Amino acid sequence: MENNNSSEERPTVMVTNDDGIDAPGLRALVRVLISSNLFRVLVCAPASEQSAVSHSITWRHPVSVKQVDINGAIAYAVFGTPADCASLGISKELFSFVPDLVVFWLVYSGTVAGAREAFFNGIPAVSVSYDWVGGKSSVDDYTLAAEACLPIFRAILDEIKNKTYPLNGFLNIDLPTDIANHK
Repeated sequence: MENNNSSEERPTVMVTNDDGIDAPGLRALVRVLISSNLFRVLVCAPASEQSAVSHSITWRHPVSVKQVDINGAIAYAVFGTPADCASLGISKELFSFVPDLVVFWLVYSGTVAGAREAFFNGIPAVSVSYDWVGGKSSVDDYTLAAEACLPIFRAILDEIKNKTYPLNGFLNIDLPTDIANHK
């Protein structure tokens, strides 16, 4: 895969989801990625919750987009599906370059359309599911889940840079409810 970051040393990670751009899990992951100072961060997520739409795309009407202020990231809310978000995010229509890795962030296991769309277009992708349990999980657990993924993202991006990453699939990571105790 060619390096799309000629003016930037850090690899570019694009984050999307199916819970919407304002979802606490997406915001926690973006904060962790930005604060690590390891990545250039892009966000291209649905403007509203889009769970259970699988790999559907918008085709009967135009998809609109609005820029969103997320400090430290370039971010867009897409009035469409997760697959629309991934497709737009890697198309060079919103961003002037293609990300090195697409991360599809879910609260709980479900569709992996964002990662699958990136994979279909030759972009390495990872979907991450966190097993949120009402009454047991807290908003802070999103940050802990995101921090747990940083070494995985770094390892994947190192393999991409070294051209040793297999491009014939995408990864799905399922994080347990009690991340701190691995259960």
